[in-house]
Amino acid sequence: MSKTAELSIDGKTYTLPVFTGTENEMAIDIGKLRDQSGIVTLDPGYKNTGATTSAITYLDGDNGILRYRGYSIEELAEKSTFIEVAYLLIFGELPGKDQLQRFRNDIKTHTLVHEDVKKILDGFPSTAHPMGVLASLFCSQTAFYPESLDPNRASEGVYMSIIRSMAKMPTFAAWAYKNAIGHPVNYPDNSLEYCSRFMKMMFALPAEPYVVDPVISSAIDKLLILHADHEQNCSTSTVRMVGSSQASIYSSISAGINALWGPLHGGANQEVIVMLEAIAKDGGNIDKWIAKAKDKNDPFRLMGFGHRVYKNFDPRAKIIKKAADDVLGKLGVKDPILDIARNLEDIALRDSYFIERKLYPNVDFYSGIIYRALGIPVEMFTVMFAIGRLPGWIAQWKEMRENKEPIGRPRQIYTGQKERQYVPITKR
Repeated sequence: MSKTAELSIDGKTYTLPVFTGTENEMAIDIGKLRDQSGIVTLDPGYKNTGATTSAITYLDGDNGILRYRGYSIEELAEKSTFIEVAYLLIFGELPGKDQLQRFRNDIKTHTLVHEDVKKILDGFPSTAHPMGVLASLFCSQTAFYPESLDPNRASEGVYMSIIRSMAKMPTFAAWAYKNAIGHPVNYPDNSLEYCSRFMKMMFALPAEPYVVDPVISSAIDKLLILHADHEQNCSTSTVRMVGSSQASIYSSISAGINALWGPLHGGANQEVIVMLEAIAKDGGNIDKWIAKAKDKNDPFRLMGFGHRVYKNFDPRAKIIKKAADDVLGKLGVKDPILDIARNLEDIALRDSYFIERKLYPNVDFYSGIIYRALGIPVEMFTVMFAIGRLPGWIAQWKEMRENKEPIGRPRQIYTGQKERQYVPITKR
């Protein structure tokens, strides 16, 4: 017999169905509660509300589990590539050899963007934040591909929008970076694979040869895999909410980019570097700042330690720690900021205060270190996050569309003035 829950209010009892997911997660289905009783539930921030069912990502924060389509993040990061993981997330299964080759080739075919996009880019001052530029350039694709506005397009049309999104995102991201530093843009080199192609667009200088280091390319690839999806977070829910109105994939993902831009979401790894720079500016006395972190009356908090979802450890952090060690070892970077980061990491992994509270270094801590070592400015950190999260956004938009989910329409509890009479301005 299916499980049910009972809600009693003012002497009346309402029976509600209980939904159970494949990992035995339970949810009370309140979809018809308002129709039955006129009552809505209140959950600020939707912290305990399941807005949808999804077959894409499973996250168990208490036990440090993250799986894409049933595959553990540890195994995917070790054995797969970002493009293969993107295919898995978007289409539901790991690709065969021919499927993967077609996917790669289709992406390479569409890495170039219309030259008129450069006119849009030229309209931004160099002071424009790269995330704002990225969101604008991505959304502009609705103008270049107006057929994407048709919510009832055939599957082949949707496939082309997916391919163009994957292909053009790194181009837009690299161009946003070039705009910020006032350099001419680079065009994609399709002889290279996805991450190497992006790195060359970012860092190649005119008339100078640029060779992508495989250690660096591999680290970036892993970072993108680790960020590819993360269940119903702020930006992902935004993509689904906007998409539920039957908005195009470009406008939906542009909305997700803007949601990710906020410092409480995608800006965490940037905050890590800001913290490290503050410690260095103060003289680099780590013991002083550790003491501040332990003082409950001190507003200072160590950024990049612990996680609001993972109550034990962030499974992604273990993977990216090795990549960070590889990058730092390969580059041999001498940077006092990174020395402070290493010392903080060592203390957090040994100090009983952090161990007891499970304040381990998380993926934001290590990704910030890697980006810093590569010379990527902090304003670009969230852009890098967006490149990685793109397959998840696409998969979530596609799933919502295929499930024919209704338009999102949250309710509220009104707390304003009761009805009152208008007073003419002469009597106020």
